[in-house]
Amino acid sequence: MRTRADGGEARVRAAILDWAGTTVDHGCMAPVGVFVELFRRRGVAVTLDQARAPMGTHKREHVRLMCAMPEVRAAFARVHGREPGGADVDAMYAEGTGLQIACLPDHAEPIEGVVEAVAGLRARGIGIGSTTGYNREMLDVLRAASAARGYAPDVAVAASEVPEGRPAPYMNWTAAMRLGAWPASACVAVGDTEVDVRAGLAAGMWTVGVALTGNEIGLTAAEWTALPGVEREGRAHVARARLREAGAHFVVDALRDLPPCIDAIEARMGRGERP
Repeated sequence: MRTRADGGEARVRAAILDWAGTTVDHGCMAPVGVFVELFRRRGVAVTLDQARAPMGTHKREHVRLMCAMPEVRAAFARVHGREPGGADVDAMYAEGTGLQIACLPDHAEPIEGVVEAVAGLRARGIGIGSTTGYNREMLDVLRAASAARGYAPDVAVAASEVPEGRPAPYMNWTAAMRLGAWPASACVAVGDTEVDVRAGLAAGMWTVGVALTGNEIGLTAAEWTALPGVEREGRAHVARARLREAGAHFVVDALRDLPPCIDAIEARMGRGERP
C-alpha cells in the first residue's frame, strides 16, 4: 500500500465522472441537438458552436447563456421585436426538458472502453460517482438506459439537486459525500468540458480532462474516425490544449486512458502533493 510522505495512506478513494461525452454519448450529441431545436422553434438559427459553448452547465443556465450571446440575442430580437428575457429562458428550459428526456435513451451507449475502465477502478476499491448538467428527471432516464447497456455508477448527482451547477463545486462534493469519500484531495473529477475542470478544481479535487470523445471535438465515433489523420491530429491538439489551459492536472483522449492517471495521482499523493 502506497503511503504519503507524512505516513498516511495515499490512495484515490473516488472517481467522479461526467456523463455525456465522458462516459456515454460519444461527441455529446444529445444536448446539442436539443438546444439547436429549441431556438429553431423560435425562428432563431444557432450554430453548433453556439449550442456547445456553455456545455456542462445546468441546462437552464445553458439556455440563459445562449440567450446572452450577442449574436443570438440580436437574432431573437429581429424575429420577436425584443431581446429574450427570463420568461423565455424558463419556457425554453421547460420545453427542452421534454425534448431531452425523449432523446436520451438513444444516446446512452457507453463510450468504448468505459465499462472496462470503470470495472478496473472498482477493483482498486475506488468509488464511482457521477455529475451532470442534466436535471434529476433527465438523469433518471439516462441512468436507467445506460445501466441496461452496462454502465452504472454508484452515485449520480444532477445539477438540479444542488444550490448551483458547474463551475460551482457542489455536485462534486455531494457525490463524494454520498460515496463516503474524503478528503477532497483523495478524489478525482473527470469531464470533457472546461467547466467540468473548473468545477473539479473548485472542489479541491484532482482533475482529468477528456479531450476526444466529448464536447471539445463534438463528433460521433464514426465521424471522428472518418476524418483525415492530419485533421484529427490538429483538432486533438486544440482540444487537449483547451483542457490544459482550464487547469486540468491531466488530459486523456478517452476515459479508457484514466487508470494510468490514477497511478500518477497516487504517486504524487505519496510525495505529499495535493491538487
